Amino acid sequence: MTHPSPDTPQPPAQFAEPVADYLDYLRLQRGRSENTLRAYEGDLRSLAVFVHRTHQVLTPAQVQVFMLREWLAGMYEAEISRTTIARRISSVKNFFAWALKHRLVPEDPALRLAAPKKERRLPQVLQPGQIDRLLADPADQPAAGASRQDSPDTGQPGTGQTPAGIQLSEQQLAIHARDRVIAELLYASGLRISELVSLDVADLDFTRRTLKVLGKGNKERMVPFGSPAQRVLTSWLLTHRKVLADEDKARGALLVGVRGARLNVRQAREVIARALKSLGDTSASGPHALRHTVATHLLDGGADLRAVQEFLGHSSLATTQLYTHVSVDRLRQSYQQAHPRA
Repeated sequence: MTHPSPDTPQPPAQFAEPVADYLDYLRLQRGRSENTLRAYEGDLRSLAVFVHRTHQVLTPAQVQVFMLREWLAGMYEAEISRTTIARRISSVKNFFAWALKHRLVPEDPALRLAAPKKERRLPQVLQPGQIDRLLADPADQPAAGASRQDSPDTGQPGTGQTPAGIQLSEQQLAIHARDRVIAELLYASGLRISELVSLDVADLDFTRRTLKVLGKGNKERMVPFGSPAQRVLTSWLLTHRKVLADEDKARGALLVGVRGARLNVRQAREVIARALKSLGDTSASGPHALRHTVATHLLDGGADLRAVQEFLGHSSLATTQLYTHVSVDRLRQSYQQAHPRA
């Protein structure tokens, strides 16, 4: 298990050890991502701490179904989202199924737990005009979403200038260029934010204009990108990346931070959050909005659903079909606004 803050309540060692073994199984045999493992670990730690505090439970074998229901009831009372509750139920059910198989529990107490119906929300989608503004060339306006908080004043003389006449240091120009790559690739290739920051320079093929992406479950796929993405990538790699990168730390990473190491998910997420907020006319707030947007735009443009599934790296076509609902919803809105007998 990872090492939480000392202030975080800890489960008993007799409970934590089998959870750690289960997480090792997910990592080594099932190929689960680090994000998934962190979510599972947090869910199971929450349960272990709760049953220990309320019923002095020390091991998974002592957990009973009424305890699980009390744990869930507390989440409902706290108004935790149904999506989060459903994930926690899934974590617990999968853990106890594994524990039963390995004879760590006499019976599966989670067998009769029922997950709440998931909230089915249509994803936020940007309009083409909003995408154009988000990805605008800084030659026309300052780069959207530039990481000003990521670039402290170095005291260096300015080596570049924005259209507004503001002098930028070499480091600040490099950050502008990197942030343009983040936004452009998220829209051009529909990547998950974790897939984006995991890219290495060696994963790019400029001849075919493709990226080699390692997705969920360690599944590899090839994803195309267009000529606008190629232009910002070329500028970043030839001119700006070397300003930020410390190769001993970066180890071939495509995207790097001001300390020279690979950019992490949180930093990349903040770049896009600022860029979307700067638009001023959308409630979209995170990088997944660009993934939703490119999927919807592809389907609106006539792309085959199976091709979009492959493009996004969805294991299930049902996940991709969500975007058809977005397209139908937009069609319905247009119909109601434009048709005389709507």
